[in-house]
Amino acid sequence: MKSPTVMSAEDRRREIRAKAESLGVDEAYIALLVERFYERVREDSVLGPIFETAIKDNWGPHLARMKDFWAAVALNAGRYSGKPVPAHMNLVNRVNLTPGHFPIWLALFRRTLEETAPSPAATAYFMERAERIAQSLQFAIFGPPELAGAPLGRKPAAPF
Repeated sequence: MKSPTVMSAEDRRREIRAKAESLGVDEAYIALLVERFYERVREDSVLGPIFETAIKDNWGPHLARMKDFWAAVALNAGRYSGKPVPAHMNLVNRVNLTPGHFPIWLALFRRTLEETAPSPAATAYFMERAERIAQSLQFAIFGPPELAGAPLGRKPAAPF
């Protein structure tokens, strides 16, 4: 059995960037993706009001932060320093964020990727990460899916 190769952080960063670049993903594409996606979010009848309430007139800083976030996710750029779980947990009471909002977000993100991505492989690259992030956020905010809708920390009543 071959032993695993240990890679330095810098080597891993280079490997991630090379993979992304081979798919046509770079900083310019990430900027386009974020801008187009949030145009769609703002126009969406369900998500638009949520984001308007949460972001208000701070779209410039939000878009810059999201570009840094997706550059960190896709390119291992290392510029993002936010705390997405507390930020999203705050939205549960403030704008009534529910698990049902995540599939809408993912569908808009996929549609934006399908229309803008430099390759189908780039769409898959981003969607794999977006789905993992959405799942992680939902778990952190609402608990395991079987507990969604139940008061936090309590199991739902047995069906019989």
